[in-house]
Amino acid sequence: MTFADEVKNAVTPRAALLVIGVLALQLLFIASYVGALHKPKPTDVPFAVVAPQQVSARLVTQLDHLPGGPLDPRAVADAATARRQILNRDIDGALIVDPRGSTDTVLVASGGGTVLATSLTQIIKKVEFTQKRTVRAVDVAPASGQDFDGLSSFYLVVGWCVGGYLCASILAISAGTRPANRQRAVIRTGVMALYSIAGGIGGAIIIGPILGALPGSFWGLAGLGALTVFAVGMVTLALEALTGIVGIGLAVLLVVIAGNPSAGGAFPLPMLPDFWRAIGPALPPGAGTWVARSIAYFRGNAVTGPLLVLSAWAVAGTVVTLLLAMRRKPDAAEAAETAGAPHAPAAGGGSTAA
Repeated sequence: MTFADEVKNAVTPRAALLVIGVLALQLLFIASYVGALHKPKPTDVPFAVVAPQQVSARLVTQLDHLPGGPLDPRAVADAATARRQILNRDIDGALIVDPRGSTDTVLVASGGGTVLATSLTQIIKKVEFTQKRTVRAVDVAPASGQDFDGLSSFYLVVGWCVGGYLCASILAISAGTRPANRQRAVIRTGVMALYSIAGGIGGAIIIGPILGALPGSFWGLAGLGALTVFAVGMVTLALEALTGIVGIGLAVLLVVIAGNPSAGGAFPLPMLPDFWRAIGPALPPGAGTWVARSIAYFRGNAVTGPLLVLSAWAVAGTVVTLLLAMRRKPDAAEAAETAGAPHAPAAGGGSTAA
């Protein structure tokens, strides 16, 4: 056998296509992570201004025209309103001007991302310096002392997502990527649901009682974890049902390559480039990270939209998986097994089983 024949036997056309696909995923991984995270800067950050009426409009205009457009300022009535909007996650910070002195206050929320809170404080300090005023920072939703840079919620959600697509991949590899019938698809969905509940509770135990990294409702985090794992797992099963083993790569593309850098974990959404900022909230890692931070630091506010996103992925994955299983016709061997009839002879001129 020639060397060329050995190569053909060792690397089939199907294997070559899969290797090319893996190379594409590798390059996309590099492009996505470096593209999203290599130069973070705040852009159009929702920001409130509380100031006397005679200076409010001028100050809003000044902040709106800062070089690079870091802020999207708007005037609000008072400090209580600004604080409430931060806790509701409508805005990310606020400047409270003291008309009786020269020291103003900037309200931030490091629970939503320490890097963003620090950046807002620095921006306002520079502006105040040009006005010969000083500023003090007040953190209205501080990150836990055990949650460095507010990253624990992100890594928790990443772990849940990894578990979801790995479990689905194992189910596919062990017994075929496309469910042979409706019963098998239902069984896989049930296994995925049980695994999701265990993963959600396990993650909440580790992040809370064991490590003390995140405050907030234990059962809230556990429920979020179960939904996140199930959503990612069912989407992976659906992609596998549609495309076979390629579906595993598509799940990695969706969740890891597109979802993780756009999730607002390492850098909150207002610090990401436009493309990643746009897709992040619509993908499971971004939706999950937002909800985890809301549960931990923002009294569970502003979670309806992200929970609907996760639910939509879960429902879509489940529906596609079950529909494709119902539409798929069983092969001859499976039909024979179902009917209880012996298989036809593999070779020779014998007659088939009646």
